[in-house]
Amino acid sequence: MEGSRSSGGTPAMIKNTYIIFIFRLVLGGIFIWSGVMKIMNPLEFAQDIENYRVFPQVLSFFLALILPWIELFCGLFLIIGLFLQASSFLLSVLLFCFLILVGTTILRGIDIQCGCFGALSLKTNYKLFLTDLLLLFFALSIFFSPQTLLGKGK
Repeated sequence: MEGSRSSGGTPAMIKNTYIIFIFRLVLGGIFIWSGVMKIMNPLEFAQDIENYRVFPQVLSFFLALILPWIELFCGLFLIIGLFLQASSFLLSVLLFCFLILVGTTILRGIDIQCGCFGALSLKTNYKLFLTDLLLLFFALSIFFSPQTLLGKGK
């Protein structure tokens, strides 16, 4: 099966091309949706970022303008099969940062909405942490996979 073995000694987390394709569709769809929801209301997203009590207001506004576009384009690239390694790497970095942010927020006892999906955001709790962990697994699986179904390379 094409894409069933790792090339160049790169570790493959998941070797099945079809599973990686499903991961790409799921992860890409989630980040497209998330990005669009944030792009539609950047001030609300800036406030969501500020609610974490980690970033200064200026940085919150900057992140609210930049992050949604990164999420949107990475999601689109995953679905259409372009820049798979770069997109999955960027999303892996974002998800790792989200995990740290959510984890520290839980540990500090701050009760807020995550800001992930605009008005449809989830509570910042262990379920969100586990969801982000699963999405990180998807992103890393895509990053470490060899050529994938309908992918144009890395």
